[in-house]
Amino acid sequence: MTMIARRFAATCLLAAGVVALSGCKHGGGDIVVDEGVGITAVRSHCPAVGIPDYTGDITLFSTPGANTADAIDVTATMTNVRSQCDEQGEGAVRANVSFDVLARRSDTHGARQVTLPWFITVLRGGSAVVTKRIGSVTVSFADGQDRAQGKGQGFASIDRAAATLPADVRNKITQKRKSGEAEASTDPLADPQVKAAVVSATFEVLTGFQLDEKQITYNATR
Repeated sequence: MTMIARRFAATCLLAAGVVALSGCKHGGGDIVVDEGVGITAVRSHCPAVGIPDYTGDITLFSTPGANTADAIDVTATMTNVRSQCDEQGEGAVRANVSFDVLARRSDTHGARQVTLPWFITVLRGGSAVVTKRIGSVTVSFADGQDRAQGKGQGFASIDRAAATLPADVRNKITQKRKSGEAEASTDPLADPQVKAAVVSATFEVLTGFQLDEKQITYNATR
């Protein structure tokens, strides 16, 4: 889980009503060191996708206010989060996100449907919530069955210009350096201006169950 996702879980989700919205794996959009030429930018406009801490599970209780094991009604886990990125749109990058929900219930009598709320949000620079959407996924239990599975999907759009490094910053990062020169031993990312620009152009798409404060606390302390 990235620090971005942890900060989001600790702050933005607890204030979800105001917004009215296990680790993130980064792909080829990071900045890497290329031996002999310095630093080469291989950043993609496509965002990293993940589940924030404490939001990948949800527990429903049969008795209001209860939070003990004997009162558990339904538990569900979000898993297999996948993203397909479309960079071809005019002015925007679209991340199509899908995931599976694996649910289990305690009382297996009768057929039953359970609808669970989830969110998908765009986070910029590690702390700023840009957009948030709320959805729901339904799992259907057959009579006598204690397990069920559902699938959810949604999308998030990111402004291409906002996810693009300014030309001067990109030049500072990618300029070739010769061994022995003073600039060769200087990390351009140590420059506050460059670092701030990279952070500002960094986006993540986060998805998880839409939980209230009590549910988040339960997940964090169980």
